[in-house]
Amino acid sequence: MESKNIFAAVLAGGVGTRMGNVDKPKQFLNIAAKPIIIHTIEKFVINSRFEAIIVLTPKQWVNNTKDLVKKYIPAAKNVFVIEGGASRSDTIMNAIEYIENNYRLDEETVIVTHDSVRPFVSHRIIEENIDATLEYGACDTVIPATDTIIRSDDNTFINDVPPRKVMYQGQTPQSFRAKKLKEHYNSLSEDEKEQLTDACKIFVLKGEKVALVDGEISNMKVTYPYDLKVAEALLGGNE
Repeated sequence: MESKNIFAAVLAGGVGTRMGNVDKPKQFLNIAAKPIIIHTIEKFVINSRFEAIIVLTPKQWVNNTKDLVKKYIPAAKNVFVIEGGASRSDTIMNAIEYIENNYRLDEETVIVTHDSVRPFVSHRIIEENIDATLEYGACDTVIPATDTIIRSDDNTFINDVPPRKVMYQGQTPQSFRAKKLKEHYNSLSEDEKEQLTDACKIFVLKGEKVALVDGEISNMKVTYPYDLKVAEALLGGNE
């Protein structure tokens, strides 16, 4: 029988500057009559494999998020809202520290990290993230690149056009053996930490293999006003 030493970390630390002139971070905007972040948390609440779901937000939004969880998911007893960090990596480390302080952190502990503004993540993706991490130690959710990828070092001229068949677009979840992730992160130099754009690079920098999990085009990130309209249309049609 599988140990329930599996945790979700819903990363809600962003302030949504690309969404335009809004008075709240994008994860708290409503679609289909509920905040985006609630739609996302619900996808993890219905999965019985999680011991706890840790939601990490900016400090000033912690109490508000707790109120939203109580309002929309009152039966969820394993959702905990805490403060995120200054960067994505710091936020994930806060989640691991919470696990260490309140549960147990050992070689078997799995953490599934997910963007709070990807409310369409499927049960299949979450399940395959857990299974791949148990087997390989780390995984990333990806979809094949549909557009040709252009590399430009100076943002003016093309340096390279990599073959599209080996290019993927990263999504989330990104999932890890939590203790190993913490150890690898703490062993990075400050310069290496500044290079990080996502947690999988921590494993890549350490020469660790990161398995691929098939994502879905529908597992979109709500970043721009257009995305909000698409999300509203998709969720509005389902609820």
